[in-house]
Amino acid sequence: MNEIPSQTELLPDAPEQSRQSPDRRLERRRRRTGRLLGLAAVSGLALLVGLGAYRHMQREAAAAATLTAEHDAVPVVRTVVLKAVDTPRDIELPGSTEAFDTATLYARATGYIAKRNVDIGSRVRAGAVLAVIAAPDLDQELAQARAQLVQLQANVLKAQADAKVAYDNAWRTAVTSRDGWTSQQQADVYRDTLEADNAALAVARANVLAQQAQVNRLVELTGFEKVVAPFDGVITSRHIDAGSLVTANDNSGTPLFTIERTDTLRVLIYVPQKDYFGMKDGDEADVTVPELPGRVFHGRLARNANALQPDTRTVLAEVDVDNRNGALAPGVYTIVHLHEPREYPVIVVPSQAIIFDDAGLQAAVYHNGALHLRRLNIAADNGATLEVRDGLHAGDRLILDPPIGATDGMRVTMAQQPGLLRRPQPTRSFTATNASGRPS
Repeated sequence: MNEIPSQTELLPDAPEQSRQSPDRRLERRRRRTGRLLGLAAVSGLALLVGLGAYRHMQREAAAAATLTAEHDAVPVVRTVVLKAVDTPRDIELPGSTEAFDTATLYARATGYIAKRNVDIGSRVRAGAVLAVIAAPDLDQELAQARAQLVQLQANVLKAQADAKVAYDNAWRTAVTSRDGWTSQQQADVYRDTLEADNAALAVARANVLAQQAQVNRLVELTGFEKVVAPFDGVITSRHIDAGSLVTANDNSGTPLFTIERTDTLRVLIYVPQKDYFGMKDGDEADVTVPELPGRVFHGRLARNANALQPDTRTVLAEVDVDNRNGALAPGVYTIVHLHEPREYPVIVVPSQAIIFDDAGLQAAVYHNGALHLRRLNIAADNGATLEVRDGLHAGDRLILDPPIGATDGMRVTMAQQPGLLRRPQPTRSFTATNASGRPS
């Protein structure tokens, strides 16, 4: 039978239970605090998520309202009134100056330079002596040829005397042979002698003519001992000095000087195909040089090749410019302004009015509060402006800077003060060239 513990046995355990109860209470308090903190964090996160979603909805609503306002708004456009232009086109092309005449003078007599009268930069007149060549061998050949000519002329006189004697003998024997005083054989001998002497006279005269031609040739060659200027010009290069040995040879002759005529200059230009058909010889042209601002040199289109180069589709043309004052020099880069008459009037529009999309080149015009698109046929593209052959008409109100996404028939509002399209600026039509001016 189990015994029931007494009260004294139970008393020692009471203080231990009293010591454990505060720890339990502290643990329960910690757990309660943790649950409250977790609940507060979840509530804060939910509040932030809700606030972000609310602001996002606000932005979406504002964007939708903006798009709706833009879609429903009527654009305000600026316009210009188009005019037909029939004045000559001003075409600008790069050019290069070149001497009107250029010649390199070679030695035609072999010898030494006895005297040199000019240097590079010297301006000379036609016929001026530039240098003197000492050619004693050539001089001696001329003296010998002249002496031989005198000898041959004496032979002609002797042949003439022989022919005269033969003629007299033949005439006498012809008479006496008829009367029987001389034999017929003797008469035949004198007749044959006359024919031989006449032939010898002809040969002597021919020898004189041949020797005279030789003398004339040597006289011409000795004339080349003086090197003269073929035309008025300036010496641009010199290859000899006093004492230099020069040779006369068709393949390896010694060059002496280069002379250029600069009182008139050729300006070489290459005209594109689009400008060729309106160009003709005699058209006026103005030439400017970037390093000479404010100066204009007047000239005329003198000649052109009348054939386009297949690789560049350009034609070589030359403008003659008066340069008697010497302001220009050969080899100068210039800009040539051609004034080309128009074959038909065109409409000139600024490039800012052009619409380029999958439909091609278009422009927008304003009519009765609506925008209308027009397909364009371009005659020339000048960069800042375009010349329109078809698609626009004089009097149309062209819309500048048309709205993005413009469609035919969309409603637009015209600005209060439409502008007027100004006269087009000169055309700038350039081609790549190389140092000589030709196209690359």
